[in-house]
Parts: sequence; structure tokens; C-alpha cells
Amino acid sequence: MTQRQAPQHKSTPPRNVPFEPDVVIVGSGAGGGMAAYALTRAGVKVLMLEAGRDYDPVKENSMLKWNYEAPLRGASTPDKHFGYYDATANGGWDVPGEPYTNAPGSTFKWWRSRMVGGRTNHWGRHVPRFGPYDFKAYSRDGLGMDWPISYADLAPWYDRTEKLIGVSGANSGLENHPDSSPGVLQPASPPRINELAIKAGAEALGIPCVPSRYAVLTRDIPHKDAPRQACFYASPCGRGCAIGAAFQTTTSLLPMAMATGRMRIVTDAFAARVVVGANGKATGVEYFKDGALHLAKARAVVLAASAVESARILLNSRDGGLANSSGELGRNLMDTTGTNITGHIPSLENRPRYNEDGKDVAHLYIPWWLYKEQAAGKLDFPRGYHYEIGGRFGAPGGNPAVGLEDGYGASLKEDARRYYGAQISLTVRGEMIPNSDSYLELDPVVKDRFGLPVARFHWKWSDHEIRQIAHGMKTATDIVHKLGGTVMGPLSPPEQAIAVGGWIIHEVGAARMGSKPSNSVTDQYGRTWDVDNVVVADGGVFTSNAHKNPTLTIMALSWRSMDHLAGRMKKGEI
Repeated sequence: MTQRQAPQHKSTPPRNVPFEPDVVIVGSGAGGGMAAYALTRAGVKVLMLEAGRDYDPVKENSMLKWNYEAPLRGASTPDKHFGYYDATANGGWDVPGEPYTNAPGSTFKWWRSRMVGGRTNHWGRHVPRFGPYDFKAYSRDGLGMDWPISYADLAPWYDRTEKLIGVSGANSGLENHPDSSPGVLQPASPPRINELAIKAGAEALGIPCVPSRYAVLTRDIPHKDAPRQACFYASPCGRGCAIGAAFQTTTSLLPMAMATGRMRIVTDAFAARVVVGANGKATGVEYFKDGALHLAKARAVVLAASAVESARILLNSRDGGLANSSGELGRNLMDTTGTNITGHIPSLENRPRYNEDGKDVAHLYIPWWLYKEQAAGKLDFPRGYHYEIGGRFGAPGGNPAVGLEDGYGASLKEDARRYYGAQISLTVRGEMIPNSDSYLELDPVVKDRFGLPVARFHWKWSDHEIRQIAHGMKTATDIVHKLGGTVMGPLSPPEQAIAVGGWIIHEVGAARMGSKPSNSVTDQYGRTWDVDNVVVADGGVFTSNAHKNPTLTIMALSWRSMDHLAGRMKKGEI
């Protein structure tokens, strides 16, 4: 590869060099990577525990491989759900030796990535901001609970995070979809033919369709410790990005933290529990590595292992759960709602061939637009959704092309030319409201390979989410019909069409923040009420789960919380 390659973290600590960390961070993904960046930048020494193996984003990715070079032409397999070349290592819905269970009548899917950088190596990278309504949803409709912070509290960290990780997009000036400060965003990518068609159909119905925001560079970032190159539009982002164009902690936050000399990473280190001393303060984290139990001592502990994993660690740390005086640990588990509508648009058949590679994601998207109608009680569900749109010329994979007739030879080629690029998709992603039927606990019987009780999930969508999905399916159908198209395949009822819990991989809320210890696990800085030197820095702290993808907010919250933690450490409070 001739392009400039982004530097990687180096997880092996120098030999014979003593290292006594101030903070132990569990997890190296979005929350953990940002925590490491912020703390080391503030002069704090950090030891990072990663349950998975080391990962080299330059040597191990398959950016420029063709699907036809892969088994099954790159199609999904049980151990590679998102395709043969997906960057997930040693993870997925099922991890050998690390099971989870579902309570009778429940179905929840738990995705894990056992690798340095976690899910940031292969995530979708869609990064809309939460807006003012999202932090105070209870005040609008009386459901769930308000966050202990407002949008204004987090806005400066949104700006800093977007500029640091590199977000391309545009300010669209829409209700509850905040603009970034001037000079923060990189330029948006121009829309493609199918996206312009969807935009025309949506806007004809009074629905906005605007440039999407993605953590994918359209301009170089010449950082001295982690230089990153603008996307050259030639590879699916889920394969990992050797040039650092698509944000992942392995080519940005982790190299930056390592460059300070204040961080070490221990891989294949499975965190078991937080250890607490006689004074009620955390003294470190016990973890398994190479078949033995180890103790990493520190003045403070940051849990950023993922919403479910961090909650499980706390639940396993003490009978009844550590930091669980409220009884809320593991409760309030949320995911994003999801379903998909595909349409065939005859006017797009036989269209001229264009290079429509672009980013591996849509350059436009449809944000939620019916806030006023919802506030006026004109809808039968209380929270919104958005559409992530699709459809373009792209490389064929292992699945047959939609719309092709049976046949071979000239007739098959004719059908391929006719139908290629004539489909669009509208994927619903919506807000779930926490409910008492959706939570995790420790299984009383099943244990993992380390002898620790595993997570057992209880799950149920409420009527709020089912009605939301019904509205999303109908509106998507209206857009397809407005373009003169037909919806492909029979539509299931919304209670069947909605994705099972966890399938969208946006699980949050199991250690939610709040304004008082009686109804939450942490304060506004992720500091647990019961143990003030334990900080949760992943999606577990979410009080609610807006329809907007959570990762940007996870990173902004983590940075804010780490600045607060570093300040407390400098004052001698920890």
C-alpha cells in the first residue's frame, strides 16, 4: 500500500521498567480510548486492561481485497456476521468460553469484540449529536428519567471530540439536531444518485434529508503521534482502516496516549472484579491472564468495557453488586430499535454507470422531524427515529442480486445491467424507553471459563417501540411509493419486524447516571455514588437512549468525566 499508514499503539510495555499506574482502565474501545487520551494528556499514568488480543490495524485489515477473493465471495458466516473481511477479531454474538443466557421468554443478543480497540475497529461510525430534548425527555413526555446534565453541559465536549476524531458532515439547523461550532466539522461528501432520489421522495412528503455526519475523514489530520489520511473511497469501513481515515482508537486515541509514555496496555486480560479496601475505596482490578489471577493496583478505576460488561464486573465485585445501593445496577438496559425497508425504483433501472464508491456509508440521512406533532399528542408513540439510507453501485457480494431473474448467459447479463443500482433501502433506528422488563443480572447457575457468573438478560419491547416501528415502516413505504417504486418482499407486522434486543449493538443504560443516589448508579461524571474512585465511562451511564447512535456521546461524556477525575486527583481527593 503506497498511502501513508497510520501509526499503531504498542501494547507490550518496555521490559525492566517499573510502572505504577494512577488509574486502571478496563476496555480500549470508544470510552476507554478516550479515557486514556484525556488522562495521559493530563499527566495521569494509566494501565489499560483489554480482554481481547492485540490487533495491528495496518497489517491485519483487508481494505483492498475483493469479495471474489474470499470464501463464499465474502458472505457472512456464523463467526463473521458482517462478512468474511470484517475487522472483528475473536468476537461476535458468541465468544468461546464466555456465554450469556436469556431468561425464559426473552431474547437479547450481546455482541463483543475481543481485540484492542474493541468495536471501534469495525463500527458504522455514524455520529449525530444528542440534542436538548434528548437530555430532558422525561420533562417532555413524563417517561423514563431526565439526565442530570443538559445539552449545554456537554456541547463543548462534543465540539472537542468531533474535531479530535474527525467528523465530516454539515450543520443543517434542524430542531433538536444541534449544529457544531464553526470550524469543527470536515466537509461533507457529495450525495450519490440513489441518495438524491431518496431525498427527492422524502422532501416531497415534507421530510428532511440532510448530509450525514460520520467519523470518516475528508481531510488529512497531520497529528504528530497519529497522522491520519483522508478517505480515498475504496474500501468498506468495517474492515478496519490502515490509513486512519475511518476513526478507530487503534489509529488515533491509543497511539496518542502511548506517545506520552504514561500508558501501558495489557492484552488478553479479562477483568473479573473491582477490589475494594476496608475504607470502602477501590484499590484496583483483579483480572485473569494466562490462566492466573492478577491484581492491578491503582488510585482509581475506570470501567469502559461496554455497558453490559462493566455492569457485570460490578455485579461480580460484591454480593448484591458493587455500587448498587440504589438497586439500579443492571437495570434500565436499552438498545436502539431497528428494521429495514427495501424498495425497487423502476426509474433507476438501466441507468448510466458511475463510480459511486464514496464512503462506505450513506452521504445523506433522514433525521427525526415530527417533534412538534409528538409534543402535541398527534402521534401514538412518544420518541423518535431516523433513517439510515442505502442503495448505490457497489461491489457484489455472496448474496444474489435483488431482482435478477433465473437464467444464464445473455439474459442473466441483461437482467444484471437492468436491476443493478435500482434498489434503495431505508433502515429505521429509533429510541427505546427504559422499562422494568429489560435488564441484566447474574445467572445463578451458568459460569464462564473463569468461573464467574455470566450475564442473564431479561428483555421486552414496549408498545411505544412497536408503534414507532409501525410508523417507520409506513413512512418508508410512502417514500418508496412517492418515487414510483414498490416495496420488495412482504412486510411483517411491526412486532415481528422489530430487531431483537441487542441486534443493533447499541446497548446502554445498565449503570445510569442521575441526580441522586436513590435512583441511579453514578453522578453526572460517571462517578459511582457508593465508591467515589470508580468511574463508568461507557454507554452504561446513559439515562436514556436517543434514536441517535450513541458512540459520539460515549466519547464526549468520557472526556468530560476524565477531565473531572484528573482534576480531583490533582486536588488530592483521590
